Amino acid sequence: MRIQFRAATVLLFSIFLFSSIKSDAKNKKDRTGSIYFSWGYNTEWYTKSTVTIKQPGLGNDYEMVHVNAHDHRGWDEGLFHKAFTIPQYNYRLGYYFNKKQDLGIEINFDHTKYLIADGQQVHLKGTLANKSVDEQIFFAQSNGFYYFLNNGANFLLFNLVKRVPVYNAKTRKLKVDLTGKAGIGPVIPHVQNDLFGQINAQQFQLGGWNTGAETAVRVTVMKYAYLEFSQKVDYARYSHLLVYDGRAKQNFGTYELILSLGFIIPTTKHNPSFTPAASPTESIK
Repeated sequence: MRIQFRAATVLLFSIFLFSSIKSDAKNKKDRTGSIYFSWGYNTEWYTKSTVTIKQPGLGNDYEMVHVNAHDHRGWDEGLFHKAFTIPQYNYRLGYYFNKKQDLGIEINFDHTKYLIADGQQVHLKGTLANKSVDEQIFFAQSNGFYYFLNNGANFLLFNLVKRVPVYNAKTRKLKVDLTGKAGIGPVIPHVQNDLFGQINAQQFQLGGWNTGAETAVRVTVMKYAYLEFSQKVDYARYSHLLVYDGRAKQNFGTYELILSLGFIIPTTKHNPSFTPAASPTESIK
């Protein structure tokens, strides 16, 4: 994940640098920009998903139909007694680029965990050991089955962002904003599974793509620090996932809730989001 985070940081910095160079010819008072970063934790609910398994060397080509899965929050198991990157975390790195400071671009990463529920009856359909199958199996670790994206289903999005001001104190020391975001990007899952007692070589991989949309309420205090509560929907399509002597594919939808802490700083001197208004009274926008 460190490599992925560094690459995302370099990409955003490059976009910011390009925007800065392009606007050099403008009057300095008309140039505005601000960059923000947040870190938080999340919880998810997943739609049912059909997992297709292909293992040509074993004579297997079957589906596990409409399996149930759940997340693994981690932050509700002693957040301050483990590395902060072990629970389901998320970060946002963004840049507001226009004069009104209500349009932006964002790198949006969610470390989500996807686990097929242990102890369920799963409909298995297709070919197993070159024989046709259409039956129910007991999907449980005690029976030689598990399927985890437990070190992350890992949604990465490149978003466009729209901010809608709701309240703004004249001193700029208290603000409430609504934001909407949408984008597309790759998924970077960590695949770990055991199918019929055959364990895969687990590792991170580029495993497909996802697209998502997010809405959030942001409360900013003292101009620079903020608390943000978000809800997000995402559709992810995974392919070529590693299983023993083969590959898997699946797709599923996600509904996600996120709570984050962040900071925002201006990149220009004459930024209306940080400059107090002339009147000391407060106004509602």
